[in-house]
Amino acid sequence: MNKFWLTLVVLFTLALAACGGSSTPAPEATAEPAAEPTAETVVEEPAAEDPTAEPVVEEATAEPVAEEPAGSFLEQAKAGDFTGSTVTVFGKWTEGEGEAFVAALEPFETATGIDVQYEGSSEFETLITVRVEGGNAPDIAGFPQPGLLAEFVRGGHVPDHANLVDVDLLNEQYSPAWIDLATVDGQLSGVFYRASTKSIVWYPVEAFAEAGYTIPTTWDELIALSDQIVADGGTPWCVSMEHGGVTGWVATDWIEDVLLRTAEPEIYDQWVNHEIPFNHPAVQNAAEIVGDIWFNEDYVYGGTTGILTIWVGDTQTPMFDEAGPQCWMHRQAGWIPDFWPEGKVAGVDSSFFYLPPIDPAFGNPVLGGGDVFAAFNDRPETAALLQYLASAEGAEVWVKAGGFISPNRDVPAEWYGNYVDQAQADILQNATTLRFDASDLMPAEVGAGTLWTGMVDWVSGTDIETVLQNIEDSWPTE
Repeated sequence: MNKFWLTLVVLFTLALAACGGSSTPAPEATAEPAAEPTAETVVEEPAAEDPTAEPVVEEATAEPVAEEPAGSFLEQAKAGDFTGSTVTVFGKWTEGEGEAFVAALEPFETATGIDVQYEGSSEFETLITVRVEGGNAPDIAGFPQPGLLAEFVRGGHVPDHANLVDVDLLNEQYSPAWIDLATVDGQLSGVFYRASTKSIVWYPVEAFAEAGYTIPTTWDELIALSDQIVADGGTPWCVSMEHGGVTGWVATDWIEDVLLRTAEPEIYDQWVNHEIPFNHPAVQNAAEIVGDIWFNEDYVYGGTTGILTIWVGDTQTPMFDEAGPQCWMHRQAGWIPDFWPEGKVAGVDSSFFYLPPIDPAFGNPVLGGGDVFAAFNDRPETAALLQYLASAEGAEVWVKAGGFISPNRDVPAEWYGNYVDQAQADILQNATTLRFDASDLMPAEVGAGTLWTGMVDWVSGTDIETVLQNIEDSWPTE
């Protein structure tokens, strides 16, 4: 060591000794240094006028930090990073649906080495609450409607899914309506996997073409078509709602669909949550538009008596009459072909069109449903499965098997084995607004009680103002 440096070290040691009189210990370090100093650490000589000043040490050069794993969680999983781990999934699907879902998971398990353990229960809504509150939540749960999921999000049980999935990719593959529906109080809280729609109208394909009728694309065209069918000696609408103890839901579906076409979606949400009166003017207006069809003596097969007495599974049967269609249009969900007369084929004997918009300002809304998957933790293997479920790849097996509609736009049309599934998928993927059945989201006393019975009263002759007021009065106060 040369004399200059030796002198500097001595001065530095004396300076430290001069400052060492305090009895207060220095705080302990809270972390290890990021790296050792380099071999040539440079120390500047203290200024002569301030011999007690501490030396200035240049910042040490840190060693390279270990790189983050490359790729998405799903890509990491496929690279074998999580092989041997387990992810639990709890949902409502049992029997055939449960088997179809397990089959859809097999490619993920094969590609990643992750064991996915699925459990389905018809008592899902009750059991998921018990498990979450008991600290035994599954890694992922499949919710049949977003209302229950929102409760867990607000309870702090569901992490921000923006950290679990690629949000930019999600925006490319899903319409904003689906992403909005999976967002709770500004937090992305899940991804939609399966979808269904009620906003469709079935018609007799061959007879429709022979009559020279065209598919209406606006509400005015729909009413004009109805009038034309009447002028041609026919009855345009098949409508009925008899369904035992749940009679009335058909009417609520119609009103909900029309409300989405005549008011802002926020009005619909406020109505569901009773933030506005049940008999809000927008709701009454929607009901009156429905009434213009339902209570037109020339429009509905069997009139109001038929609406009240024909079982919902038989609503469309007159369309297939050997003498020709006894009614020409039936607004009902995609499951109705299961109840058609034997031998009738969806997409051949009867197909459907999208229930047209009323006010262009509200775009192309869809009343439907779907299953949203949400994670209860942010484990990387959990995120990997969630990304798989959000992808077209995750839907492929079930889509090709039939009876499954994906809201993911990247699912190719050719994967669908039948026209009915493919056409519904197209409607759902391009929806500008999507909302679940309001009656399913309302308190049971209303949604499965006074709302349905009120619809029966309405069709039986009670004025709509009284009906809506009675339902408003029945809303639980607690």
